[in-house]
Amino acid sequence: MAKNDAPKTAITPTRNDDYAEWYQQVVRAADLAEQSPVRGCMVIKPWGYAIWENIQRSLDLMFKATGHKNAYFPLFIPKSFLEKEAQHVEGFAKECAVVTHHRLIAGPDGGLIPDPAAKLEEPLIVRPTSETIIGAAFAQWVQSYRDLPLLINQWANVVRWELRTRLFLRTTEFLWQEGHTAHATEAEAREETRKMLEVYATFAEDYMAMPVIKGPKTAGERFPGAVDTYAIEAMMQDRKALQAGTSHFLGQNFAKASGIEFQSKEEKKEFAWTTSWGVSTRLVGALIMSHSDDDGLVLPPRLAPAHVVILPIFRGDDTRGKILEYIDALKKELCDQRIFDRNVEVEVDLRDVRGGDKQWEWIKKGIPLRIEVGLRDVESGAAMLARRDRAPKDKASVPRGELVAKVVETLRDMQAGLLEKALANRAANTRAIDDRAAFDAFFTAKNADKPEIHGGFALSHWCGDGACETAIKDALRVTIRVIPEGEIPGVGASATVFEQGACVVCGKPSAQRVVFAKSY
Repeated sequence: MAKNDAPKTAITPTRNDDYAEWYQQVVRAADLAEQSPVRGCMVIKPWGYAIWENIQRSLDLMFKATGHKNAYFPLFIPKSFLEKEAQHVEGFAKECAVVTHHRLIAGPDGGLIPDPAAKLEEPLIVRPTSETIIGAAFAQWVQSYRDLPLLINQWANVVRWELRTRLFLRTTEFLWQEGHTAHATEAEAREETRKMLEVYATFAEDYMAMPVIKGPKTAGERFPGAVDTYAIEAMMQDRKALQAGTSHFLGQNFAKASGIEFQSKEEKKEFAWTTSWGVSTRLVGALIMSHSDDDGLVLPPRLAPAHVVILPIFRGDDTRGKILEYIDALKKELCDQRIFDRNVEVEVDLRDVRGGDKQWEWIKKGIPLRIEVGLRDVESGAAMLARRDRAPKDKASVPRGELVAKVVETLRDMQAGLLEKALANRAANTRAIDDRAAFDAFFTAKNADKPEIHGGFALSHWCGDGACETAIKDALRVTIRVIPEGEIPGVGASATVFEQGACVVCGKPSAQRVVFAKSY
């Protein structure tokens, strides 16, 4: 390849060239995860898992602050449990992995086969979600109104047999948390459902720097067996929607199926009112697609595995000791600083690798700040500081006495800046559309002459008829992502959510706009 033909970015193809492949290349370049020998499953590597640990740690504190306690329930669910709630089994039946035997024996060809004598009396389902198995436990734990509310969360893995998989976004096995609660009244359960939706929205915006629109899903998009499903929806850089979290009001459906009954204050037998809510490792994919660029991963400092990498520059062994002494003191001072409810975390890269290669590795991994220290910096009492949200060569020399404060200030600035940028992207690609022809054009990829009008969030009127929802989905692969419950920041008066109008599909009266989009 000739020198002037070399790619100008670390990631090829770029987002504009091939977004789907760009995403895969960012995951690979940042060393987040890789495909496993098991089809559809992934190996989450240390840098990727550290991001998930920070997500998990932060959410866990938020859950506990709202009164929830962690527990763990079986991976295997008896088939009869899943069959108790009709909508539930119908919704998950096609995705279930089933265990039918408990032992292997040698087969006639020397391989292993299930032992016919070890067939289970009842098949076991590998957990696709835990409403039914947790419901069985709740039925034992709840006897009186005094046992309520019961507020439980589980950190676990689940299996849903996916045909098309993509690392973090959709895999056969993934990690998640699932909250399950039981209440004495409908009002309490509804309040819980909304409270946890707010927790997710706060986490998405304050920690992930990812703005979301929250509200109920349509009947066609509800969780199987739920009375109401609420969601947070985020716009990715390719203008598609990603459902980042859901909270379900289950009514008494699962309580009746599992026998969760209690004696009320009036000494009457009543069924509990239940909820469930969850987020998964899909949030790592959301981070990638919300903020990353054509040089690799970009991470909000609040969730980054480390905030700073220090890169020593040695010109010879005779300078090594002096530079390392300088770096050790700097690292100690940085690590004593608190930011985002944790101490500043620092990596020092002492590998025997070319300086340029080190730089690009950390750029692609998305570490927020890079500090370079060479002999000249030691002698002048300074260091070179570079931030990931700016061009790779954009560096500044900072006096040593100002450096620690500058690091903390810059990390806060980066966190806020990423949210502002994501808000601007959503505002620029959300518009009110009332005409069906304009609606179709907005979601038609062949508008190559006007790429700026292709895709995003269409705020359009919908009459509430599921047939209109299905018609749009069949014609354009566009769905109603959420029914917004408030105005969307930055969109403008032309996209007022709450106003009378006509359904974009059939023309019937509509009381408000909903969010239509293509999605992951």
